[in-house]
Amino acid sequence: MHDVVIVGAGPVGLSLACELGLAGCSVLVLEREPEPRSPLRVAPLGMRGLSAASVGAFYRRGMLPPLLAAAGVHGDSGASPDADEPSPPRRGGHFAGMMLDPAKIDDSALPFRLPTPAPELLMTDLEAVETVLSEQASKLGVEVKRGVTVSAVSRNGENAVVAHAGADAYAARWLVGCDGGRSTVRRLAGFDFGGTEPQFTGYVMRAAIADPEKLRPGFNLTPTGMYIRMPAEGHVGMMDFDGGAFDRSQQPTRAHLQAVLRRVSGTDVTLDDVHLASTFTDRAMQTTTYRQGRILLAGDAAHIHSPLGGQGLNTGIGDAMNLGWKLAATVHGYAPDGLLDTYTRERHPIGAGVLDWSRAQVAAMKPDPHAQAIQAVVRDLIGTRDGTTYMFEKLSGSWIRYDLGSGHPLAGRSAPDFHLEDGSRLGDLMQDGRGVVLDFSVDRRLHGSTMGWEGRIRYAAGAARDDLGLGAVLVRPDGVIAWAGDRSPDPQAFERAAGLWFGIPRTADTVTA
Repeated sequence: MHDVVIVGAGPVGLSLACELGLAGCSVLVLEREPEPRSPLRVAPLGMRGLSAASVGAFYRRGMLPPLLAAAGVHGDSGASPDADEPSPPRRGGHFAGMMLDPAKIDDSALPFRLPTPAPELLMTDLEAVETVLSEQASKLGVEVKRGVTVSAVSRNGENAVVAHAGADAYAARWLVGCDGGRSTVRRLAGFDFGGTEPQFTGYVMRAAIADPEKLRPGFNLTPTGMYIRMPAEGHVGMMDFDGGAFDRSQQPTRAHLQAVLRRVSGTDVTLDDVHLASTFTDRAMQTTTYRQGRILLAGDAAHIHSPLGGQGLNTGIGDAMNLGWKLAATVHGYAPDGLLDTYTRERHPIGAGVLDWSRAQVAAMKPDPHAQAIQAVVRDLIGTRDGTTYMFEKLSGSWIRYDLGSGHPLAGRSAPDFHLEDGSRLGDLMQDGRGVVLDFSVDRRLHGSTMGWEGRIRYAAGAARDDLGLGAVLVRPDGVIAWAGDRSPDPQAFERAAGLWFGIPRTADTVTA
């Protein structure tokens, strides 16, 4: 019996498998598709934007170089490892098709940033992401079985869950559904799943266009919908506000796609041929909880919405990073009481926020006078530094902060990439998946508190090139700051935080005065 069975070998399932494998769990991934390659997962139709939060997750696990290579990025991608100042970041994004101007982003308003080798935005395709994660999972001993369709889920007593695929049964102590928006695990386990119905049918296609000059490049909001002419030849996206009437239950024909494109573009453009096409909607739904006993959900299995802004992939990777170390600690028996419950408590509000962000964009795109009035207001706002900065915070993931019950402004945020004077970075110290204590204090006040904790927390002491005025920080394995202290950190407060998150009991003889 495995510790964990994961259903779904997409980026979310593989990210979670890597986290669990890194922590020494036995993991089996079941994937319905027999082969990893698909035309919809490679460029141009498979292109996705990885946010700073997602790229940072790859960086902290040592997977940034292969990710950049797989994405075709060479040379300086952010800050060089020894840089004191960041290189000009690669940025972009839009709200409802209205593009942001990177020059208007106010870096001083972005919280707690430090130079890092990880870029703030990375354009790549799904196949590249999955290739990097698959190679990492293989190194960590994760087993992946393809061509397996889960047809039933049962509970074997209190300590096991069984995924059934025909005559085969796969038992594990825990089961996680990472099997997408039409999740079989979610349905079989009976999770409540509610939200709002779609306003549009979206299309992406690669086609031979007889007269491409009739379509303007980039995002184009029109009185009848929206279309996007991508840089790749023949790559077009469309949004037709038909109430989601034409979704993935039907295969779009050339004639249908041409009719929609003509309607939303207001042109008589002609499609000679369609090589590949797919549809989607803006249905926005979420489960009420991400856990039922020993069954959990992550990624699109827990929340679906339109792909506007590329938030789905990034939210799913965030789910996997949050869940991985907590589930591993539970498997190994050293999780403090309630640790696994914090997965839903922390990630559900993030998913709900992303759904609302998607809904707001749809509301601004509808082809009616009300939406056009909203567009005028949004264009005025993103014409300002404050407005553009606010939008960029949402798109980059830097807005995310978990409520950890601490008043410190850094607690609950993704940790800045502190650069120590010995040349090491926080990102380097997190590759083994452990939590990290960075002790910048002159008297190394926390050293005695960390004695005997090496198996769960790495202790690193020394001055930082920029410590942001702190004396010490405790960083969870997912890169989130669990506790931060001033220049004379309190060992007792630190030990309380470590006990809360890592289950390490506080003992008087380990405290350094």
